[in-house]
Amino acid sequence: MLTNIQAYIDAHQVGDIFIVLHQMGNHGPAYYKRYPPAFEKYTPTCKSNQLENCSQEEIDNAYDNAILYTDYFLSKVIQILKNNNEKFESALFYVSDHGESLGEHGVYLHGMPNFIAPDEQQRVPALMWFGSNFKEKKIESLPAKKDIQYSHDNIFHTILGLMEVETSIYDKNLDIIHSIP
Repeated sequence: MLTNIQAYIDAHQVGDIFIVLHQMGNHGPAYYKRYPPAFEKYTPTCKSNQLENCSQEEIDNAYDNAILYTDYFLSKVIQILKNNNEKFESALFYVSDHGESLGEHGVYLHGMPNFIAPDEQQRVPALMWFGSNFKEKKIESLPAKKDIQYSHDNIFHTILGLMEVETSIYDKNLDIIHSIP
């Protein structure tokens, strides 16, 4: 996914660049397909999409290996951003599209209706990284907001705020960075 990204950045030296990367991440049930063999650090692993044929330890290990690979992937994205920090105000906003049940309460995978979905499916990780050239002063307030629960509703407005897009549909109160805790 990152193979030609530097060439793309080099071809767009003027103005803002907004790049969306959508990785498969930890979509089950075939967690073992979400990372290359070099990232199989936790073993034994479930090598099937039939989770009922695997032990809980094998499922958890395959899932954790996929998380390890996502960490590696994000480190590579951050390195690309650091390499371009002198030319751009670089920022990364990573968020999962949903959580994943790994057997808690006898539930696996994701996709249950919100009113009955367990927290494991509804509470998702998010990460923000800002380059040293990023001028937004409001990011200093982010550590104080770490325990606030946000939703996917905040993503749209936060991106508009980061990109300094002026539109009547932007709601500062839904922007994670610009809202007041």
